[in-house]
Amino acid sequence: MVLENKLGIKQSAELAREEERLTKAKVKELFESGLLFQVEVGTFRGLSEIHRYLFSAIYDFAGKIRDVNIAKDNLQFAPRIFLEQSLAYIDKLPHENFDEIVDKYADMNVAHPFREGNGRAMRLWLDCMLRDKLGKIVDWNSIDKDDYLNAIIRSHVSTGELKYLLQQALTDDLGKATFFKGVDASYYYEGYQLYKTEEL
Repeated sequence: MVLENKLGIKQSAELAREEERLTKAKVKELFESGLLFQVEVGTFRGLSEIHRYLFSAIYDFAGKIRDVNIAKDNLQFAPRIFLEQSLAYIDKLPHENFDEIVDKYADMNVAHPFREGNGRAMRLWLDCMLRDKLGKIVDWNSIDKDDYLNAIIRSHVSTGELKYLLQQALTDDLGKATFFKGVDASYYYEGYQLYKTEEL
């Protein structure tokens, strides 16, 4: 089933292609304008702003809390009826150091607040927290896709593996080239690999 979208696209492959192209162009815009680093750090409101910016040309639900239950690969995300409560709890969690930041990120992943595009928006949100508190971002390009996906699934129980992976990939290179390559790797985790962010 293809998600209802503003583009009127009825085929999933075409929608995926357009979604990748449009949202990567928006990420590039967010980064180059400096707007990405002006969003509220570590809150659902900040995450919602990122999601809205990326997806508003495609989906009516951009930036809005999902109104359905969702699951992925036998992993059930927070039930819709508890979602707002979960987000309020996550907002109050501290994010002053690396461990707190990754724990907060893992909790937000369990919440999965949006209908679509959670992983891509949340990895940008994580980079905003890391940049703000530690002066670093994740070089997503240096984390293997399967290692990351396995660690994020297991982070529902323990964040140790995820912390190890992210810690090894932290960089203080906050430049455009590293960031855009990281965005491409982050999108690759979700199966999007047709476009290079820096070329859009």
